[in-house]
Amino acid sequence: MNVSKLFEEIDHLSQKYVDFWIEVANTESPSRHKAGVDAVGELFIKRATELGFEVDISKQEVSGNAVAITMNKGASLPPIVLSGHIDTVHPLGLFGYPPVKREGNILYGPGVCDCKGGAVAGLFAMEALKNCSFTERPVVILLQSDEEISSNTSNKTTVEFMAKHAKDCVAFLNAEASSDSGILILERKGIIQYTFDIQGIAVHSSTCMEGASAIAESAHKILELEKMKGEDGITCNCGVISGGSVPNSVPASCSFVADIRFVHTQQLEKIDALIKKIAATSHIEGTSCDVKVTSERVPMEKCERNYELFEHVRKIFAKAGIPDVKPAFGTGGSDAADMAEHGIPTVDNIGVVGGKIHSKDEFAYVDSLALSAKKQAAIVYLFDKE
Repeated sequence: MNVSKLFEEIDHLSQKYVDFWIEVANTESPSRHKAGVDAVGELFIKRATELGFEVDISKQEVSGNAVAITMNKGASLPPIVLSGHIDTVHPLGLFGYPPVKREGNILYGPGVCDCKGGAVAGLFAMEALKNCSFTERPVVILLQSDEEISSNTSNKTTVEFMAKHAKDCVAFLNAEASSDSGILILERKGIIQYTFDIQGIAVHSSTCMEGASAIAESAHKILELEKMKGEDGITCNCGVISGGSVPNSVPASCSFVADIRFVHTQQLEKIDALIKKIAATSHIEGTSCDVKVTSERVPMEKCERNYELFEHVRKIFAKAGIPDVKPAFGTGGSDAADMAEHGIPTVDNIGVVGGKIHSKDEFAYVDSLALSAKKQAAIVYLFDKE
């Protein structure tokens, strides 16, 4: 076999996997909808079983089950791991029914770009490798089930499951989507979320001067938090707020979440000190505040290991005739950061190409599926032949 034959096989399988992509994306799977996430996992498991691949499942009570699919288990060379998450952020029914719509070379639908396209491309690459009699090393695809909520519902056990399957690999290829096929992500911001719970004093709105509005106090704190958009890379967004009961009562309680992004773990001390200061400062007399960390995600910090893998990938792409790629920095969270934290050589954003992720206009380019499969398959096939 040579790489041109491998790419011919991918082209041959292309329509089959575009159809599978549509089926996967039509199966709605918001992170907290366990039945939906598991249904997507079962689609992959069914196809993997038909291909003779081994399946391992991390069964979860609350989140969807994470899945590991392996070909060539026991082969002599160390494994290469492909990865994509199968949960989405979109509420059920947001895209109508069926959720996926196609217009020429564009698919619209929940998760078509982030990240079901990349997960499908991984299995696509594995079938092409199998059909071309590739047996030299194990190839594993990991299907993460609660990535969009920082693996909180599984208490990070899905991340531990991934790390267990990836611990001996020579390359971890995470198939997050990209708006540019010419980049790979090597660094990412970390995320920490704080929940603020404000208590005030409820009175009738006609005597509001005698009360203490928890919503008004929250507003002061949010305005302070929103100033965190500095040149040091720390940003804050307060995207969820809940408080009050009726319009004619001064609200006795209010809560909101601050989503803070940072570049280096060393910045956490600075962030935490500022959060505690804002929480302790009352602008409305009679209010109080409790604050706690409710979600954390490590940054993917710059490291030599990942850049060495990236340069190796560039050489493989040159040999395979795939356009060159550049290193890039990502502001969103990703499982790639967790794997890099475990000392695993990692590159990210090798999935499909599209945009407007996390919105009702999310889309992906159909022809980018085969390109993603070719990138992933080429790295596997040529890793020791470059």
